[in-house]
Amino acid sequence: MSKQIGILSSSVTVLAAVAFIVSWSSGFVIPAFATVDVSPLTLLVWRFVPLALVLVVLVLSSGRARSTGIRDLGIQAMIGLFAQFGYCLAVYGAVAAGIATGTVALIDAVQPLIVAVLAGPVLGLRVRGSQWVGLAIGAVGVLLVVRSQFGSAGAAPVAYALPALAMACLIVGTLLQRKYAVETPVMVTLAVHVAVSALLLLLIAALTGTIAPPSSASFWLAVVLTAVFPTLAAYGLYWWLLRRVGITVLQALLFLIAPATSLAGALLLHEPLTVETLIGFVLCGVGVAVVLLVERSSNRDRARARASEDRVET
Repeated sequence: MSKQIGILSSSVTVLAAVAFIVSWSSGFVIPAFATVDVSPLTLLVWRFVPLALVLVVLVLSSGRARSTGIRDLGIQAMIGLFAQFGYCLAVYGAVAAGIATGTVALIDAVQPLIVAVLAGPVLGLRVRGSQWVGLAIGAVGVLLVVRSQFGSAGAAPVAYALPALAMACLIVGTLLQRKYAVETPVMVTLAVHVAVSALLLLLIAALTGTIAPPSSASFWLAVVLTAVFPTLAAYGLYWWLLRRVGITVLQALLFLIAPATSLAGALLLHEPLTVETLIGFVLCGVGVAVVLLVERSSNRDRARARASEDRVET
């Protein structure tokens, strides 16, 4: 029975990882369609404000926040400031500026290497040498995947600072989550993050006169899609997987976002997809596999060590 439970648990984790990659990638592709004739701020406001109201009502009516202290809510608000508000605003700005979706995903995907560097001094975690190899292979794969897209977009050079800012925001949010180890329910976490983002976006949109939405059906379809997939699904799975598989494995999975986004961009936006891109896909997969296998082996070693200690104590 325990073996069957273990298999089921692993299958759920794998399916969650796949859903995470697809839903997170949609956060780059959907804005490319939706912000052609609409300000990114307008789409973001209508993506977050109605969803914030729904989530807050659900959390309050279900009583899920009763066991959450003010300190934890404050920490989650700070995390949401970076991981949702700052990240989404920078990504939407980059896509609206004309940077190819794969290029935005590439710069975003560099964060695993930076997190790996910071994990030791900031979180006191050990990143094994073989995991560094896996992360490096994945980084090379990401570079190959979107190399042909550099220079193909009409964005100004300064616009490339926006995806870098998005990457920095998500790194800060992830490190804060791990540093403070806040264990709030996923629904509460999402509600706080979305509410903080909604309030700030509403304020900025009011000051810039970009609140009024267009009446087109395509805009409202984009609002629904961005609320469901990049927000609820992607962020919910991000924090769930962070607790489930750990920061190193999750950062390795983020390497697959760039290939997935590039593939979607090629199919839907006619962005370049070459043999070099396909080689990059393979390298990304190899890099992720190395990190996952090392992490699995490390978990086994830790489990054996704990079992040995328990036997010695008894």
